[in-house]
Amino acid sequence: MDTAEILKKVRQIEIKTKGLTNHIFAGEYHSAFKGRGMSFSEVREYHFGDDVRSIDWNVTARFNTPFIKVFEEERELTVMLLVDVSESSAFGTKKQDKRHLITELCAVLAFSAINNNDKVGVIFFSDGMERYIPPKKGKSHILFIIRELLSFTPKRKGTNLKETLRFFNNATKKRSIVFVLSDFLSGDYQDALNIASKRHDVVGVHVYDQRDKELPPVGLIQVSDAETGDVQWIDTNDRQVRQYYERQFAQHAQYCKNAFLKSGAELVSVRTDEDYVKALQTFFLNRA
Repeated sequence: MDTAEILKKVRQIEIKTKGLTNHIFAGEYHSAFKGRGMSFSEVREYHFGDDVRSIDWNVTARFNTPFIKVFEEERELTVMLLVDVSESSAFGTKKQDKRHLITELCAVLAFSAINNNDKVGVIFFSDGMERYIPPKKGKSHILFIIRELLSFTPKRKGTNLKETLRFFNNATKKRSIVFVLSDFLSGDYQDALNIASKRHDVVGVHVYDQRDKELPPVGLIQVSDAETGDVQWIDTNDRQVRQYYERQFAQHAQYCKNAFLKSGAELVSVRTDEDYVKALQTFFLNRA
């Protein structure tokens, strides 16, 4: 895309996603992450109806009566978007490719964040860290991020989430809300995810295409791995081939789910040809 096309696309995405943020996700983002960025204020006696998870057991034991910790919500949070720009993210067969969906999701999350007076930063990653955009506030910053999402060309093709999370863990000391938007076609990232989830509020957004999950019976076709360049012929009319392909996706999806569950993080899945609004609404409401 040339500059005029990029600016036109930025405007289209702004109109669509800002409208969703203002009319559909108004308040839901704030409710989902309230109390996620909290600072300690004081200790007071427990009252009926207080959350028992807030009990300060050391003070309770000292005075032989229940006390709870009181926290104040921080005035601003930092939202980091970890965006997969590997070659596989350019894949899509119906409504849009994964990268375009990721761009829209980032825009919705970013506009929601600035409406909540939060800062937003971005890390583009492939099989290495491609680009870091420091967290800032403001509409112009969000439009800059969208423009970069549309025009950025990665230097590498593969995916290495482990190294990306390691970079993030080292570079970001303040507790943040972290959205990892990817198809997660990466090697083992469990340890790095565990560390990130202890320090930050981590949410994975698994973006996939229908053809990542299943093959149509269209005969003998040549397929290539977008990230490695490996090419092979497969017979899609063979039922066992199609079943194997579906099992591989199911195993990969289960690995992603288990990895986030084990780390204490959360994962939401969105398909390229399905409405992401419902998926985000359900996610926000479940956290509220």
